[in-house]
Amino acid sequence: MLIIKVIKMKQIIECVPNISEGIDTNKIKIIATEVEKIEGIKLLNIDPGKATNRTVITFVGEPQNVIDAAFLLIKKSQELIDMRNHLGEHPRMGATDVCPLVPISNISMTECVKWAHKLGKRVGEELNIPVYHYEEAAKEEKRRNLANCRQGEYEGLSKKLENENWRPDYGPNNFNKSVEKSGATAISARDFLVAYNINLNTTSTRRANAVAFDIREAGRIKREGGSLNGKIIKDKDGNPIKEPGLFKSVKGIGWYIEEYGIAQISYNLTNINTASLHDVFDKTCERANLRGMRVTGSELVGLVPKKVLVDAGKHFLKKQKRSLGISEKEIIKIAVKTLGLDELAPFNIKERVIEYMLDDLDNKLIDLSLSDFANETASESPAPGGGSIAAYCGSIGVALGTMVANLSSHKRGWDDRWEEFSIWAEKGMQYQKTLLELVDEDTDAFNKIMDAFRLPKDSDDAISKRNEEIQKATKNAILTPFKVMTTAFNSMEVMKAMAEIGNPNSVTDAGVGALCARTSVIGAFLNVKINCADYEDKKFVKDITEKGQKLVDEACKLENEIMKITYSKIN
Repeated sequence: MLIIKVIKMKQIIECVPNISEGIDTNKIKIIATEVEKIEGIKLLNIDPGKATNRTVITFVGEPQNVIDAAFLLIKKSQELIDMRNHLGEHPRMGATDVCPLVPISNISMTECVKWAHKLGKRVGEELNIPVYHYEEAAKEEKRRNLANCRQGEYEGLSKKLENENWRPDYGPNNFNKSVEKSGATAISARDFLVAYNINLNTTSTRRANAVAFDIREAGRIKREGGSLNGKIIKDKDGNPIKEPGLFKSVKGIGWYIEEYGIAQISYNLTNINTASLHDVFDKTCERANLRGMRVTGSELVGLVPKKVLVDAGKHFLKKQKRSLGISEKEIIKIAVKTLGLDELAPFNIKERVIEYMLDDLDNKLIDLSLSDFANETASESPAPGGGSIAAYCGSIGVALGTMVANLSSHKRGWDDRWEEFSIWAEKGMQYQKTLLELVDEDTDAFNKIMDAFRLPKDSDDAISKRNEEIQKATKNAILTPFKVMTTAFNSMEVMKAMAEIGNPNSVTDAGVGALCARTSVIGAFLNVKINCADYEDKKFVKDITEKGQKLVDEACKLENEIMKITYSKIN
């Protein structure tokens, strides 16, 4: 995964503490940057809210490092935030109000729960802060819901601590002077949560709540006749019966934001596989319209996985009957504009999307300009070489095929075929993505061989280890261009289809794409063969060179077929 590649860790946890300070920027900075004192921690985002007087902080790292960093942050919040003086729009009960741990890479929820308990125990015992565990880390069912744990908020904490049923999981159970200042902290393990606010063209909190009740899982209290003033319907035990909302795994409430002068619906999407951002947005628009209101935009609080915006962008493109076979960033751009994520403030995907935050763009060949890439290739450095260029040539080839698919999808008179060509464009984009990744992978493979040759050879064991690493790196340097070959060859299906059924005005583009793909296959095979010369497993060498030659022959044959189609349409 991308996260592992950048952070270089086996297990990755995200931590998203919410502190009860959103106004004093100096205080916020001091608290947030505490986490960077721990080696291996990457601070991803600091998102303050003045109206809520609350800041969402996001960082990632290995489990033990995350726990150490979270402890320092909670400790510093305890020092700098005085809950006796805190006012804000958002529910809260402590200086560090919540501190959820989210499994990101190679770690289970069960493991995450154990780390949450370790953190809770340490915070309770060493900082003397009452700790409540919620969501997956809850030690009893009634504490799973954060709203239950936080009921009464800070103002009701003194009575809560005295209640036998609501004694903290860790830390003091009395409202002493220290607790009076710090409040309590809720620590959890949970799935990725998307904090999402939708803006309305109203100032009415009541009307915003009405829409929120339609959408959220908890729904609203059921009343006789469905009237707001109707008698509350109760169950046999005398408890109000709830009428559930449209979406599971969605929490929501309406509020007025003085800073913006509008009412918002504040949602928490606790399972994006159950309730997608775009579906919640669409239904909110629908229910707002029924009440004479209009959604004017929305905002994301903190960071969001790339998948959320990509899925949204594809959803809106489908509604427009437009091709989905465009670049990932263009898809996200559609999502941002449709959702109105830039209404209240600029939305920079490099600062708001987790994968882009973690991506080390500065060291990638594919992020160079065309001229810089050409100059880097022409330099005295042996890399990038023929393998990387072969991969890039293949990516350009299939990009042309994808272009023809997209042009065909939008061709006047072919409206009923947009989805057919969209499928081809999506295929093309996937091939292009793989080939672009292989541009850097081929150069990395060469560099690994060089690194292996630089290993010490001052003893028999060192020589043996060096030879082993050289052979390992050489095999990788064979398999990488072979992957270029197979990907480039397979991508030719796009060019053939577009030559046959695509927009006839662009048939030559499909032809040029096929020429590039054929060149990519042959060029990559040259790299396979030259690296095979230094590999000692001759059975492997024989097998892969035979497969490679077959791919070259098939690519040349397919190129001829595509060119015949192309020439038949332009002569």
